[in-house]
Amino acid sequence: MDYQVNYINPDIKLSNYSGKLFKTEAAFNDHLLVWLISGETKIIQADESFVFGPGSTFLIPRNQLAAIINIPKDGLPHKAVAMHLTAKRLREFYDRQNAKIKTAIPKIFSFHKHPLLESCLASLIPYFDMQENFPENIASLKITEAISILRNIDADIDDVLASFEEPDKIDLTAFMEKNFMFNMPLEKFGYLTGRSLTTFKRDFHKAFNSTPQRWLTKKRLELAHYQLNEKNKKPVEIYYETGFENLSHFSFAFKKQFGYSPTELQKINKNS
Repeated sequence: MDYQVNYINPDIKLSNYSGKLFKTEAAFNDHLLVWLISGETKIIQADESFVFGPGSTFLIPRNQLAAIINIPKDGLPHKAVAMHLTAKRLREFYDRQNAKIKTAIPKIFSFHKHPLLESCLASLIPYFDMQENFPENIASLKITEAISILRNIDADIDDVLASFEEPDKIDLTAFMEKNFMFNMPLEKFGYLTGRSLTTFKRDFHKAFNSTPQRWLTKKRLELAHYQLNEKNKKPVEIYYETGFENLSHFSFAFKKQFGYSPTELQKINKNS
């Protein structure tokens, strides 16, 4: 099996992937704290991208649209410990704190090979071999330890972890123009723009005079065409960065839109 996930608790898991690459597009419901043991993780957002190697520890805040690509490297699988910092656990933690919270724009936090965090997450590995259930009180202690370390490392972390607000209704046009390349369910796009699915579809048609599916496909193909034509990238490099699930679906949609395949466009550019 290429991809294996072991849980010691619903909120703590060890993933092990040995295929070519594993891509997911998500806006997680929980903050996700990850310690990368081996392999490489690329995180692509609308404004910036990150590459993390072995020993890296990073936090992906909830509701942040991103394409996450996990890649085995140097003959080793992609192996990582991930901890979900749920709203329930964070509320319980911050109910006991006197934290002063400011409004903040969530961002990906990087804690490169930080010894305290690495030690905390590495201490979980022996528990994945347990046959019996992992005691909830110990899991709670480990998650509380991780949150406490994060607060000790970064004074701004409270502004993200202690914010429990749901997304407000925002400018749909600006949001979609910025995030169209992420292959999200329409319900998730609606939630992130502060709308129900029905309201999202209605407002979308008003803004773009099109259905979301047609508009998204067209925008993604236009971006892919630009990457191929202007940046000289290969189809295999860009299909997952432009919101397509696999190379064959991308090639089919591309040819239907432009009348030639991505490979044919490459040959045209090479000859000219």
